Amino acid sequence: MLKKNRKTLSYMAQKRERHKLLQIIAVVLAMFLLYSAISSYLFSVWVLQNETMQPELRAGDRFLVVSPALPKMFAELRHSGDGIPFKRGSIVIVDLQPREKHHWLLIAADSAVRFFTAQQLGIFDTEEHLHVKRLVAIPGDEVYMSSFVLRVRPGGSSYTLTEFELSDRPYYPNIPQVPALWDESLPFSGNMDRRTLGPGEYFVISDDRGNTGDSRTWGPVSAKQIIGKPVFRFWPLSRMGRP
Repeated sequence: MLKKNRKTLSYMAQKRERHKLLQIIAVVLAMFLLYSAISSYLFSVWVLQNETMQPELRAGDRFLVVSPALPKMFAELRHSGDGIPFKRGSIVIVDLQPREKHHWLLIAADSAVRFFTAQQLGIFDTEEHLHVKRLVAIPGDEVYMSSFVLRVRPGGSSYTLTEFELSDRPYYPNIPQVPALWDESLPFSGNMDRRTLGPGEYFVISDDRGNTGDSRTWGPVSAKQIIGKPVFRFWPLSRMGRP
């Protein structure tokens, strides 16, 4: 009888262990599905890989990024009719490459790898065509550059203002020194001719003005190419806060 009871207890213990394992798997699966839904439609985590946004942002900074879908929804509820949910001076993420269509299994696998590695690894390499920039002008604006500072005349306005006057918060770009006789027709000279942005065109720029990988060389970007906005820097802890 004692031997039989031991077998029964052993079976019950194994059953409890299996039940706990299934619970853990279910919790992890639920967390993963929640993460996938949130990162696809609301928020995601992003790591800056370069120094083009110095001194405001630095390589290695980690951000919580909001999808355009969320602020756009609020803008529509307010009937603002702006066409884009971000203001002049906003830091945005620009995708210069059309999204490749992948099988849903590969997409799910990529999402799982990113989830379990805290965004350190992924199946698809997207960093090469994703860029963090500052949005300074919107459709209808006239924009030009003088001494690495952008001047913007908002559509319908008679006055031209500096990019800083049109931003809702201060920022301080890194202004490089160039030779006095440098060709002013080159982007590195810090000057740019006037241009008026057409419908659906947005002008983005690097805070490190010595880096011209932005609308000075690409040209304006479309609303569809603006895929997110960093709203909170959570690493490093010493610079935690709104970027």
